[in-house]
Amino acid sequence: MEDQDIKELIKNSRHKVVGAKQTMKALEKGDICRAFIAEDAEDKVTRPIISMCKANGVKLEKIESMVQLGKLFGIKVKAAAAALLKKA
Repeated sequence: MEDQDIKELIKNSRHKVVGAKQTMKALEKGDICRAFIAEDAEDKVTRPIISMCKANGVKLEKIESMVQLGKLFGIKVKAAAAALLKKA
């Protein structure tokens, strides 16, 4: 997916979570429609998220850096993972 398309998708979504723990919790509940991970995040942090996305058929996008992922989701700190939630 194009960078601009991803930015618009995230910007227009009201239901999202940021951080590896929050993303994993939402995945376990089946609440995620799309997940994002930073390519420079530690493998031990992202591996369970990648596995869970594959097992549940959740689309996974890779973002170049943790700083960039944090900015995409509107926070001023780094993020290893983030996700868009299914609408309630």
